[in-house]
Amino acid sequence: MSASEQTFIAVKPDGVQRGLIGDIISRFEKRGYKMVAAKMVSPSKEHLEKHYEDLKEKPFFTGLVTYMLSGPIFAMVWEGRDACKTGRAILGATNPLASAPGTIRGDYAIDVGRNVCHGSDGVESAKKEIDLWFKPDEVAKYKNAQFDWIYEKA
Repeated sequence: MSASEQTFIAVKPDGVQRGLIGDIISRFEKRGYKMVAAKMVSPSKEHLEKHYEDLKEKPFFTGLVTYMLSGPIFAMVWEGRDACKTGRAILGATNPLASAPGTIRGDYAIDVGRNVCHGSDGVESAKKEIDLWFKPDEVAKYKNAQFDWIYEKA
């Protein structure tokens, strides 16, 4: 497991409108992950349909895309050891009612359709999502000053 694994995390329109961006960033930073890209965006319908193309045949697809078009999204790339798996653990279960207290969804959400954030479900999907949401020059490469205090072995 590399300390440079990346994951895509997005604060959905409900999380943005509720002022949760700072808390979500704080939770990832406190855990020891490094933000390497972030931006507030209002993606097109086509962009969102591409992002969620694996859900295209699901009955909730149209409603999901419509909801994601309802306001700005705060898109981020986080980096660190096991970033995808641990990032999903920080977010909590997709269904907030099944999310443990202390997770983002467990603390801030009730309905699946308003679950505050999105997180890549694996390394391959993270790469695809990062490439869809960010140009290569928008993703910073740097060593965090706290690196040696977070990782015992690189």
